[in-house]
Amino acid sequence: MKHFNQFVLEKRLERELSLRQFCKLAALDASNWSKVERGLVRQGQSTEILDRISKVLDLDQTDRETLKDLAMIDSIPVGLLPEAKIVASLPIFFRTVRGEKPTEDELKQLFQTIQKANQEG
Repeated sequence: MKHFNQFVLEKRLERELSLRQFCKLAALDASNWSKVERGLVRQGQSTEILDRISKVLDLDQTDRETLKDLAMIDSIPVGLLPEAKIVASLPIFFRTVRGEKPTEDELKQLFQTIQKANQEG
């Protein structure tokens, strides 16, 4: 599963924006953002920052939601992260909470993952 920093870096490079250009357009501190992109610093991102990033990177609706999902997942302290299968299902959960309707297969997968985690726990 991709992390927030990897996703933003990938999208920034697709848009052929240098780190400094991106940070200037998104009103971010370049030295701090460099640490975020390299995975040295994990920080929660405010809705305002995520909106600025989305705008600068010209993200479509799907990528905007992915950006928000990954930011939420990466804001969970490492010691509290559940097993990888549950983490992979969190975007389905987030979409459901936002009122978006996940597919039937996505819901089945989410329920199976939760059931399995409860049986093992």
